[in-house]
Amino acid sequence: MTAAPGAPWVQFMQTERLRVPSDTIRAALVRRLRVSSGISEEDVREIEALPIAVRQYPAETPVVRDGERATECCLIVEGFCARSKTIASGKRQILSLHIPGEIPDLMSLFLHVMDHELSTLTPCTLGFISHDTLRRLHQRRPVVAEMFWRDTLIDAAMFREWIVNVGQRPAPARLAHVMIELRERLRVIGRVDGNTFEMPLTQEQIGEALGITAVHANRVIKQLRQEGIVEFQRGRVTVLDEQKFLELADFDGRYLHQSPTL
Repeated sequence: MTAAPGAPWVQFMQTERLRVPSDTIRAALVRRLRVSSGISEEDVREIEALPIAVRQYPAETPVVRDGERATECCLIVEGFCARSKTIASGKRQILSLHIPGEIPDLMSLFLHVMDHELSTLTPCTLGFISHDTLRRLHQRRPVVAEMFWRDTLIDAAMFREWIVNVGQRPAPARLAHVMIELRERLRVIGRVDGNTFEMPLTQEQIGEALGITAVHANRVIKQLRQEGIVEFQRGRVTVLDEQKFLELADFDGRYLHQSPTL
């Protein structure tokens, strides 16, 4: 598929017919970069001109497998993804959650073999940008390269916080912390509705993110509801008591670096 003269080129690759406006594909990414990095309008235009191949993926589908050599980076347009590692016994640890506007495999530009898996949690619309295209953009626009490098550093900060969360906090605090982190990231792209937001994880997936069993995750969810802190139902979180929520999570959002000054 070829775009009209002067318009960004977008290739659609999927089994079902899909029409996604070019500005929609990049909207969450641009909005996020405005908040975290203070991107200029000139650099926004460069990102808007990137050629992106758009594909649909069903839920719980690998995007890039552990051990694969990637040749493109994945921009989440719609849906939720996760990075994970699976050990020899078959047990999986979810390492991070990813939302629209994020490029969770930017490291594949420089780390040529994937050391973990990126997969969908929900049905997803994903945009793929070739490594060669990104390298040319970085050479042409060093400031954009710095912004994407900053993104990978924020990823590393989030990994550090997840290690502390899983290793040191009790299970109820672990879950509250993951929930608040997700909320604050969704807020940046306009995906929080009052005191509710989407967290489309099953109890098994929550267990894999927290390092506990699905049965234990179920008990923790019930505990938070019974204590009047949050309600988690059908993939949505409703905050019942904001103060209790923050105190339980022991949340300090500096590690998300949601400002160019942080």
